[in-house]
Amino acid sequence: MTNRDKYANMFIVFSYPVLIIVIGALSWGSGFLDWTDVAIFALMYTWAGFGVTVGYHRLLTHGSFETKPWVRYMFAIAGSMCVQGAVIHWVADHRKHHAFSDQEGDPHSPHLHGGEGFSGAVKGLWHSHVGWLWEYHATSDYKRYARDLYEDPTMRRIHKAFPLLLLATFAVPFILGYVFTGFTLNGGLTALFWGGLVRVTLQQHITWCVNSVCHFFGKTRFDSGDHATNVWWVALASFGEGWHHNHHTFPRSAAHGLKKSEFDMSALLITGLEKVGLASNVVRIAPERQEAKLLKNKKPAAA
Repeated sequence: MTNRDKYANMFIVFSYPVLIIVIGALSWGSGFLDWTDVAIFALMYTWAGFGVTVGYHRLLTHGSFETKPWVRYMFAIAGSMCVQGAVIHWVADHRKHHAFSDQEGDPHSPHLHGGEGFSGAVKGLWHSHVGWLWEYHATSDYKRYARDLYEDPTMRRIHKAFPLLLLATFAVPFILGYVFTGFTLNGGLTALFWGGLVRVTLQQHITWCVNSVCHFFGKTRFDSGDHATNVWWVALASFGEGWHHNHHTFPRSAAHGLKKSEFDMSALLITGLEKVGLASNVVRIAPERQEAKLLKNKKPAAA
């Protein structure tokens, strides 16, 4: 990756938390959070979050369902506002991750970049959480791993507009806060802080937890062929992405939560889109296919 991209990623990873701490310490207790800020945070978290989970991931990366072109483009725009990378790069990196999951070539496996023992585990988790962002992020061959998106002129325009969408993810909460507090600058700035800076930072680290935590800790029940795990608290914060073991077992499944107890908001949204005619050919995994992949049913290797 270029030095420009490397240092831009490092700046984002380290500067956002520092800004949050400094601004919070200087401003706390002076009307720094009200219900307008909470509402704008929730709105932006939902919009951008579903942009990544339903749009970037389940629709554009895995083709878990089909939809109208304008819906695809809307999700691509929303996902860009999570500030996790331009759409074609994101999809290419993730498809490569699945092609080499926890093997040589995986951009962000915690099992390949650490070593033995506790210190090796820490190094591996650091790499899979953020370290890969200044080594392998956006380096996957998108003409190989995301050719379908690259050949779509509108998707290429959205991809190239990523810097503008990055600005929009901070401008939108500021404008909303400014308007809904009676055109006050303070209302705009606090909404920018909560609905922009805090929200982006939280969503980034939740997504990165899928790469790190959900390949190291958690539970498994299928023969997925790698180290992917299910982690309930990551699933709640990421709209269902934390059921990562299920996803790696059945990558094209529109639902990652495969049991009633595995709450998956992204799957609920896809079902809602299906009911109003905006999603079709939704990929669902039959119970017998799930049963066949259970670890207890795995046949021992021949002697």
